[in-house]
Amino acid sequence: MKDSSLVAGVEISTEKEDLICYSYDASGAAAMLPFAVAWPRNTDQVINIVKFADANNHSIIARGAGTGMAGASVPASNGIVISFEKMRKMLDVDTKNMTVTVEPGIINGKLQKELEYLGYFYPPDPASLNNCTIGGNVATNAGGPRALKYGVTRDYVMGMEAVMSDGSLIAAGGKTHKRVVGYDLRNLLIGSEGTLALATKIRLRMLPLPEDIMTLLVLFGKLESSGTAVSKIIAAKIIPRTMELLDKSAIEAIENYKPVGLPTDVDALLLIELDGYPTTIEKEAGRVVDICRALGGEVIVAEDSMAGERLWDARRSMSAALYHIKPAKINEDIVVPIDKVSLMLSELRRMSESSGIKIVSFGHAGDGNLHVNIMVDKNNKEEYAKGVELVPKIFEVTLRLGGSLSGEHGIGLTKASYFSMEVKRRELELMKGIKGVFDPKGLMNPGKIFG
Repeated sequence: MKDSSLVAGVEISTEKEDLICYSYDASGAAAMLPFAVAWPRNTDQVINIVKFADANNHSIIARGAGTGMAGASVPASNGIVISFEKMRKMLDVDTKNMTVTVEPGIINGKLQKELEYLGYFYPPDPASLNNCTIGGNVATNAGGPRALKYGVTRDYVMGMEAVMSDGSLIAAGGKTHKRVVGYDLRNLLIGSEGTLALATKIRLRMLPLPEDIMTLLVLFGKLESSGTAVSKIIAAKIIPRTMELLDKSAIEAIENYKPVGLPTDVDALLLIELDGYPTTIEKEAGRVVDICRALGGEVIVAEDSMAGERLWDARRSMSAALYHIKPAKINEDIVVPIDKVSLMLSELRRMSESSGIKIVSFGHAGDGNLHVNIMVDKNNKEEYAKGVELVPKIFEVTLRLGGSLSGEHGIGLTKASYFSMEVKRRELELMKGIKGVFDPKGLMNPGKIFG
């Protein structure tokens, strides 16, 4: 890597070895060499890079850690990748107003550990939390297991400083918890996948650290019973901190990759966490146990926090475990209403059996967000073609049940061709109109979302 005179004072490279490293992300979408890669260290440098790109008609691709699963940070051929990995500071912790201000490149897990040390809590926790950045989380409105009780990234972003496609700087949102002044630009930028502006400072809401946590492992002999348990627990007015589901194939994948002693002779399991005051947790846990046992579930309570963390380490290794089996698997993150989880799981199993293609399902069942993995090999053209044919069929069922094509990964490149299945013509026109106002030249992350 070498400094370039393209943008004065900015670390930027056009060396091929650097371009290769930033030509892809975790999605498996086809790689594309950018024109250049830049590593700004502050907002002024971001502005200078964007102004250079605007003047020379280069597209602009924001990149956090490249952990995205939809190809949102895969560059265009003439693009400048702006990597925020060197803007990773925690700028301010305001305990009086319960906020923390960060740069976009800070790692989610690092922020969580820093706040926990101070007795505070930032809930959004994607499975890649030890690698993904807050900026990337904002760009995709990332969720995670704790979204069931605490919500997603959108629920914690109070304001941000962002750079527009012409290099101008805007402020969206602010310091107050309530704000009703004009259109909500903050919410518009969240989840826009870098197609509207680049966040350079982000103010987040934080919470007091919960007093206690209890982890339950529930084993089911029937997959459908696990989905039914999810909706019955919610209907009983119990909102766990997390309620994760793994089907039999997912359990086997983990045990083959990173054994933790999960039983492989069950059809599904739920990993449930309750948090709050100890007396409240014990009462809620008793009701959860009753509901699960009535559906044939076997309940195991984690002995201590270390035992619970071992279970979560296993859950977070899920994606790596599946890639270990099929490096080119097709990964979708559908979401359905909570009471339709059981039906969706049944439909996925039916599709798997009728097609002969293995489908591994797991995810945040408590909010209906299922990660559906179609296990295919790109080198086997017939098998891969069958897998690709399953995708629209899965989406059709998802939408018929009142769901959505993505719960947290976003659309990026990989789902752009399916976008119109959910978003109809008039709504698409409005979105494209907004894109045109923010980015009249179409330089910001072209080809994403709308295709």
